[in-house]
Amino acid sequence: MSNVILEMRDITKTFPGVKALDNVNFSVQQGEIHALVGENGAGKSTLMKVLSGVYPYGTYTGDIFYQGKLCQFKGISQSEKVGIVIIHQELALIPFLSIAENIFLGNERAARGVINWNKTILETQALMKKVGLHESPNTLITDLGVGKQQLVEIAKALSKEVKLLILDEPTASLNETDSEALLELLLQFKKQGMTSILISHKLNEVKKVADSITILRDGATIETLDSHNGTVTEDRIIRGMVGRELTNRYPPRAANVGEIIFEVKNWQVYHAIHPDRKVIDDVNLHVRQGEVVGIAGLMGSGRTELAMSVFGRAYGRNISGTVLKRGQEIDTSSVRKAIDNGLAYATEDRKSFGLVLIQSIKNNVTLANLEGVSEYGGVINKPKEMVVAKEYRNSLSIKSSGILQEAVNLSGGNQQKVVLSKWLFSNPDILILDEPTRGIDVGAKYEIYTIINRLAEEGKGILMISSELPEILGICDRIYVMNEGRIVGEMPAKSASQEKIMACIMQQKEEVPS
Repeated sequence: MSNVILEMRDITKTFPGVKALDNVNFSVQQGEIHALVGENGAGKSTLMKVLSGVYPYGTYTGDIFYQGKLCQFKGISQSEKVGIVIIHQELALIPFLSIAENIFLGNERAARGVINWNKTILETQALMKKVGLHESPNTLITDLGVGKQQLVEIAKALSKEVKLLILDEPTASLNETDSEALLELLLQFKKQGMTSILISHKLNEVKKVADSITILRDGATIETLDSHNGTVTEDRIIRGMVGRELTNRYPPRAANVGEIIFEVKNWQVYHAIHPDRKVIDDVNLHVRQGEVVGIAGLMGSGRTELAMSVFGRAYGRNISGTVLKRGQEIDTSSVRKAIDNGLAYATEDRKSFGLVLIQSIKNNVTLANLEGVSEYGGVINKPKEMVVAKEYRNSLSIKSSGILQEAVNLSGGNQQKVVLSKWLFSNPDILILDEPTRGIDVGAKYEIYTIINRLAEEGKGILMISSELPEILGICDRIYVMNEGRIVGEMPAKSASQEKIMACIMQQKEEVPS
């Protein structure tokens, strides 16, 4: 490969108080899969938003050359016209429209303002075949799993005659099977001559599919590696990302486990929309003081539904069962009551449910415990609120221009730290962490693992949900395995393995009658 399809020269992008990109140079060859990696806040997504016109020409300095021509995109529509299509980490699909309607939304197959539905359906079927979707084109997006929704996004990109496909953390929300299928699809596209840019924190996936790997750190280009060179290892990439050796992915901790601090007994939950469908079936679990307990399972196994239903019945209906803290039954029938009884829940969806994106770091940090920064009569003590926010910004190493920076302008890892700060300030006894490291880099993951260890050492009980089995095995003391709304296995982490966890899941699947 010698033909350069894309060259970005000396790209500099500044936000108020922050230089996000500092003279970045980035070059992509025709027909390759080029990975863009770096810590959260390194500038990866910002660079791709500059390329695609999300940040239009004039809001940055530097030059973009695409297929040998200087490009000055004023918006996404201009970049899409020349075949550059970006798929963001947060999927931009309309849940209650069909697959066909979503694929051609804004790009309708119409004449004189009238949509040609026959043409729309036929073209949708052809695109779905290319990405391996076998549903009806009339299927609503809300009825699809996350993995299939990702394929709809790719089909939508293909409908725009994409030549350069940009994928921002495409597997962050996918299980291993769906992730594998997506990576295979990228390799198929490569054989057909398509060029792809892949942003990912999953370095094993980067190593598997990427031809070249460009590393950004603190808004600057560090180096570009040829992944076909046998010397390029995950540790080598990490060293470039964080600027140092990271000898251990999981910080060591001497577990000091005490008495049972939290129990859920005979927990049953029915679907929020389909009340005859049971999603949690007679779950029993417990967490000891100072213990980190993992919940493993495939996507759709009921892990998040369990967590949300326990935390203030934030999900489901016809909920029954008992929640106990130190042997005494507690009332968690509302979010406020759950918080008052010492529970905290860090959601897997930080953007929709974990943060108020248009609010500052300061306002988000204190949101779950306004009483902690209020005077008599409920009046917020502004100086005290500032002090609290600064303390958490420093202790959790939140990279920002200051505590007044809006959460929407933070990287994913720093947003996750703000979510954790919010719940730590509520001073809980039991923390439920749902995918706490989703979509963040290895350096930020290590920092969050260190925080989890510190909380356990302080005697708190941690219930951690994760789709990454190495993470579950590396952080937890004990592991529950869930499948189809039930606990199907329990094991100490020391004697557990990925194979044992998957065996629990598959054994239960085989026992379920077809």
